[in-house]
Amino acid sequence: MKKRTAAVMADYNGISPKFPGEGISIGEGAAILGRAEIGSNASLGTLAVIRADGHKVNIGDNVFIGNCSTVHIAHELIPAIVGNNVTIGSSAVIHACTVGDGCVVDCGAVILDGSGIGPGAVIGANSTVFPRSRLEGGWLYEGNPARPVSKISSEYLKTLHGRIRREKALPSPDIISGCQVPADSFVAPTASLKGDIQIGGKAGIFYSCMLDAGKYAIKIGDGTNVQDNSLLACKAGNIIIEDNVTVGHNVIMDDCHIESGCLVGIGSRVASGTIIEGDVLLAAGSETMEGQRLSAEQVWAGRPARPIAKLDDGKFKMMSDNIATYIEYAEQLREAPHTPFQ
Repeated sequence: MKKRTAAVMADYNGISPKFPGEGISIGEGAAILGRAEIGSNASLGTLAVIRADGHKVNIGDNVFIGNCSTVHIAHELIPAIVGNNVTIGSSAVIHACTVGDGCVVDCGAVILDGSGIGPGAVIGANSTVFPRSRLEGGWLYEGNPARPVSKISSEYLKTLHGRIRREKALPSPDIISGCQVPADSFVAPTASLKGDIQIGGKAGIFYSCMLDAGKYAIKIGDGTNVQDNSLLACKAGNIIIEDNVTVGHNVIMDDCHIESGCLVGIGSRVASGTIIEGDVLLAAGSETMEGQRLSAEQVWAGRPARPIAKLDDGKFKMMSDNIATYIEYAEQLREAPHTPFQ
């Protein structure tokens, strides 16, 4: 056991994060990786993650990124661009999108691939901006998918920036890892694993994840990846995740069984007793009900999750390609030196 006493940095493909500005504050347990460039007076909260493995992440000046939030790219296809004076609340996800100057992304919100958010927009708490959305600045957007609710005043925007930026840092958690990790698998140095946790070959447990088996067990299959800031906790039984599954960023998962080939989307909530059959895509921001069973080869979405389409060949390929890509990320990051942020 050891304390998270510093943030970590790591190269990706030999490229290091850049900090051309001054006055940067980095919370304990945070991670900054690869082709990231961060401007002046930026603040990252406890366990925040910026991952530029495959494309670039550009963060402007005076940006606040809250506790347990994640900024990531879409492989080599789409960067993540965050403008100046942007405030991002705790447990939010900025994924392969562009966020304009002065925006607020409230706690638990998710912005997905290819989206563009205009200056001074507000994405409401726990809302989901669907892929390739174009949202006009100066509006409040809420829901799943996020839709315009009302025009916002400059005073309201200022108040919201201030409220989120006053959040306190989390207590520095312990890194606990007593499990055996196969030589070809990757467990990030800021991930915490407690209890009976079994990890298969070519698996990846990424940054700031917390896996707590309690009195039970967590089983991670071959080729499966659990992405940054996801929380897996056994309450009344085991968590079993079979082979070649992607668990997206900032997922919360109780005891459940996920069969092979699934993708659990960013910011999803998987309730106790859920069974997800093989080759299911659970869309970002979705939530299952306790004891719910999600039938195979379907796209499920919503709160609560419901089947909305058969899984077509394109989505099958995307899910399969994801596995190969994340195995490559894990291989690169396993070999990369991780150094404390100074």
